[in-house]
Amino acid sequence: MDAIKKRFAVCILLGFAVIWTLLPQAVSAQTRWGDDLTIKIAVMGPGNELYFWWGHIGLVIEDARLGDSRFYDYGLFSFENDSFFVNFAFGRLWYSSGVSTTSSNIAAYIFYNRDIVLYTLDLPPEKREEIWRYAERSILPENRDYLYHNFKHNCAYPIIDIIDLATDGQFKEMFATEPGRFTIRQHVRRHTWFSPFLDWILNFWMGQNIDVPMTALEEMFLPSEVAARITNFTYIDSNDVPRPLVSEVEVVHLVEDRPPVLDIPRKQWPYQLVFSLFISLILGCLFFLQSKSAAHGQVALGIVHSLFGLFFGTAGLTLFFLVNFTSHDYAFNNANLFFCNPLLLAAFPLGIRYATSSTYTKRLRTECMLRLLWLLVALGILVSMVIKLFPSFWQQNLTDQMLMLPIALVLSLEPASLKRMMQRILWRWMR
Repeated sequence: MDAIKKRFAVCILLGFAVIWTLLPQAVSAQTRWGDDLTIKIAVMGPGNELYFWWGHIGLVIEDARLGDSRFYDYGLFSFENDSFFVNFAFGRLWYSSGVSTTSSNIAAYIFYNRDIVLYTLDLPPEKREEIWRYAERSILPENRDYLYHNFKHNCAYPIIDIIDLATDGQFKEMFATEPGRFTIRQHVRRHTWFSPFLDWILNFWMGQNIDVPMTALEEMFLPSEVAARITNFTYIDSNDVPRPLVSEVEVVHLVEDRPPVLDIPRKQWPYQLVFSLFISLILGCLFFLQSKSAAHGQVALGIVHSLFGLFFGTAGLTLFFLVNFTSHDYAFNNANLFFCNPLLLAAFPLGIRYATSSTYTKRLRTECMLRLLWLLVALGILVSMVIKLFPSFWQQNLTDQMLMLPIALVLSLEPASLKRMMQRILWRWMR
């Protein structure tokens, strides 16, 4: 019995000796693991598709010990998801987080000809481990999905949270009160200026909620703004030593044949006004044609009324839907509804009726209704201009007003034809 106890005691002592020998190595290995990690922020420039015009951002974690590099993406979606377009229309679009190999992602962005810049973060080993754990948790099935918002919760915001975690809250604390450079609308127009139609229609649908001043933190819905802020950011580490957040900037790929993102948003309304005046000149020519050849001018003007009614009426109907039936809050409080709304769709059948009127009386009645419709548009534009005198109704929609005002004035108040119409109405009334 004593021999058994002695053997048992020896085994315990040997066990403690082994643990005592291996424990420092295990602690050392755990410590070295953080040293083997490299944290990078990957910023990709705009792509060809509209939903890629504002760029993209992701997290790269390299593990030297495993020879592994993983790309954490917080902007995953698929057009093939159930009810994708319905959810998008109503403002209930769900995005996901995911992870894949960095090399495959970089190759894909190069294939699609997009700028790629990697920003290596200078962080102590324990912070790199903390970010790795955060990233791994973020891709779990119960955590990976989130309700997308263009300006309040997109692919950039998880990255901002990660940077804030790495700096113990110093990143958000610094930029949460710093005034931003531009409003949301101005930032949007920096990226859409090269496409006149999409620039106009996107900004037409967005209301006064995106014309308020922003903080630098709020501006970081754009990946490029995140990149600009982290490049020169310095934080205080756990030893109270100032430390630059970014230790290295690696330009992987640069695009040369894509319209640049403007440093300062340009004023678009002069271009819209010139375009509208040109269209108004064509309309004047059509009215002159009608005075020389009533039949040809009637058909041409009827088609014009229908086309303008269809275009602006559809834009107004979409805006009415966004404001009243969706969660797209950036479209709310939109003064454009004063002059461009579903009522304009009435110009489509009226224009057809005007073009096909077989008698003078039918044409005269239709012309009166069309002129009244476009006069309401002109008056609505004037109202939307006047209410800007009150700060609570300020909206940067001069581009929309300048596009529609000359057209509405010509179609409602073209002098020669209006004079003839009024003379005929008075003559019939006095008979």
